[in-house]
Amino acid sequence: MMVSDCWIRLLPGDLPSGGYFSVMNMGHKPVDLLRVQTDAYGSAMLHQTVSNGSMSKMDMVDKVSVPADGTLAFKPGGYHVMLEQPKRPLKVGDRIPFIFVFSDGEHLQAECETKSPATMGH
Repeated sequence: MMVSDCWIRLLPGDLPSGGYFSVMNMGHKPVDLLRVQTDAYGSAMLHQTVSNGSMSKMDMVDKVSVPADGTLAFKPGGYHVMLEQPKRPLKVGDRIPFIFVFSDGEHLQAECETKSPATMGH
């Protein structure tokens, strides 16, 4: 497993921010991402944006399957990590450590860079 391109769309004050990244599974069977942990926020939950015609909503998900020999992108408008209750003031350019926990028992650490609310990609 490998995590890359991790970034956070940093929203002002106590507004929830979104975490985005790519997960690559180099193995020959699917592996689930079970959770993401960080000490910078009180809460980090896996979410998926679901579009229904002209409406879209965010649903919490228990896990996200990363396909065998494939990559899954967490990006605006799709899967993301909902980050709530920042424990300290954060600013654009900060690098925040995250731990990614997978169903095969693997724990990966990656640093995620905070970016401006106007950022739609990396």
